[in-house]
Amino acid sequence: MKETGIVPLFYNPDAEVCKKMAKACYDGGARAFEFTNRGEFAQEVFKELSLYAKAELPGMAVGVGSIVDAGTTSLYIQLGADFIVSPIMNPEMAKVCNRRKILWSPGCGTLSEINQAEELGCELVKIFPAEQIGGPAFVSSIKAPCPWTDIMPSGGVTPEYDNLKAWFRAGATCVGMGSQLMKKSYFAENKYAELAVKVKETIELIQKIKSEL
Repeated sequence: MKETGIVPLFYNPDAEVCKKMAKACYDGGARAFEFTNRGEFAQEVFKELSLYAKAELPGMAVGVGSIVDAGTTSLYIQLGADFIVSPIMNPEMAKVCNRRKILWSPGCGTLSEINQAEELGCELVKIFPAEQIGGPAFVSSIKAPCPWTDIMPSGGVTPEYDNLKAWFRAGATCVGMGSQLMKKSYFAENKYAELAVKVKETIELIQKIKSEL
């Protein structure tokens, strides 16, 4: 996550579509992929994706987002999740992830929540919804008194230069991007090669921005 600076977020009820989207991101250089836990039987879709990634995408960490409770956390870890992301800060989820040494990234909206998450062992804090809770200014305000905090903004991040520069200049460790990057046209129109190019360009753009800071 730190090296590439990007975590693509995606969900589709069709496991084959998820595999192709993950493969496109992998071909573009992404090495972390977040499957969002939405829809009925989402765990069955993830099981197929997880098995595929472990067999065909060496070095790709495949995690699960939109998890809000300890039970679902355990379920996805059993299905091979490499990391767990949540829109909320639930201490019970920390216990489950820490027991298995699985990265846990809870959604936080205040410095107090971030501090509590770090006390519970969190190494990468998600701020969500990032734009609505203050945008890049919020990140820089947190990093000022707590420079050790690693932050992943999610919500309001786009693959454009100015937007990415604002987040990384503020101190973001990496960014989560869903529909702004993983557009419906890529899978609806079978344009997976175009997604691979876009991911590659976005990672290169992030590296360029980092070198300018």
